[in-house]
Amino acid sequence: MEDMNGDEYIVIKAKAQGVQVIGLTRGQDTKFHHTEKLDKGEVLICQFTNHTSAIKIRGKATVLTKYGTVDTDDER
Repeated sequence: MEDMNGDEYIVIKAKAQGVQVIGLTRGQDTKFHHTEKLDKGEVLICQFTNHTSAIKIRGKATVLTKYGTVDTDDER
């Protein structure tokens, strides 16, 4: 398996209070391994690693990646 440490980052900027960022594990069973809660205006820089295969975002946020920028839809 290719070494993933340091290869991929995303930036998440909260556009509302209480945005949740959840890290998901690699392996046979996908599990939550880390959560953060962001207040409006806060920025979190996340890294994909050998342990983190996916990042789930709940709430209104802007996500910046090397592929472009995405705004979440918070239509609850």
